Amino acid sequence: MPDEPPIDEALHAYAAGHADGAAGRPDPGRVVDPATGPDYRVGLADGSVTVFQTELLKQVRRLLGDPPA
Repeated sequence: MPDEPPIDEALHAYAAGHADGAAGRPDPGRVVDPATGPDYRVGLADGSVTVFQTELLKQVRRLLGDPPA
């Protein structure tokens, strides 16, 4: 499709979003970018979910009495 960004740009946007989501600091400029914004937002959500999952597993292990990993 002509309106879609090249795959490299989409992957870079996703990776940047994932890193920013994991760090908890979204880039407002990238979020609204018409070309790569959707890819960035998906990466942002995935990065946030990764942090949540890591913290959830850590707390479940703590509650079960397992030693920290």
